[in-house]
Amino acid sequence: MEQTITPDYIIVIDDGSTDKTKGLLDCMRKGRESLYIITNPDLGYDISRVVKNWNSAIKLTRDRRLPRTDYHMIATDDTIYPQYYAEKIISHLDSHPSVAIASGNYASYYSVMPHGAGRFVRNSFFETTSWHGYYPEQMGYESAILYEAKYRGYTHTVLENVKFEHINPLGHVHKFREFGASMRTLGYHPLFVLARFLKYLLTGQVTGRLGSIYMIYYYLSYDPKPEGYDRLYDSNLRQYIRANQIKRLKDAILNLNSRFS
Repeated sequence: MEQTITPDYIIVIDDGSTDKTKGLLDCMRKGRESLYIITNPDLGYDISRVVKNWNSAIKLTRDRRLPRTDYHMIATDDTIYPQYYAEKIISHLDSHPSVAIASGNYASYYSVMPHGAGRFVRNSFFETTSWHGYYPEQMGYESAILYEAKYRGYTHTVLENVKFEHINPLGHVHKFREFGASMRTLGYHPLFVLARFLKYLLTGQVTGRLGSIYMIYYYLSYDPKPEGYDRLYDSNLRQYIRANQIKRLKDAILNLNSRFS
């Protein structure tokens, strides 16, 4: 609400809050026709419900025939964005039509992939994806949409000069189970997974050292299901992801060789 670029509308998913969230939202809604609230019952913790909530917000825009926007932003309940956040990301996307997805960064280290929280998505790309303008209700959905963008000839980026705050430590609830397991559902190449594990283990970045061990454990032990949230992605996307990762590994090796030659 305090962004320098005012959003056309805001959709809040109250996913079974048991505190004072409902009262606060009711107060915020007064006089704000652009604020929509979807309230779910308290069903306990279930990480698979996150993507379902995202899609319920998208469905609301269609059911209510809300104006089509150039971009949509994913926010979470534990992130704080500076007032200029949307303005800077939208300015970059407007100037770079090949970029489908962009976010700022909350970490002290450089991030290659746009974060789920704070992510802006170009709707002209999003509406033509394999999932017809919704997010895949499968494990690894945040990464899947990034690879889908590259598969379709787009790029994605992280704007290092646009910072936001992430309050809860990454993985404090799920222990990085989905990090490892979704690498299986997405078809990650084993060498790429090993390289990522070693990087996280040695640097302590992203997952932390203990988190890197959880990640590799779940990658090795997870058995994808034939259907539902835990199923494998389409074989074409999985093959593309592996080919992309092999190229990245080769580029990294060539870069190391050039630095030491």
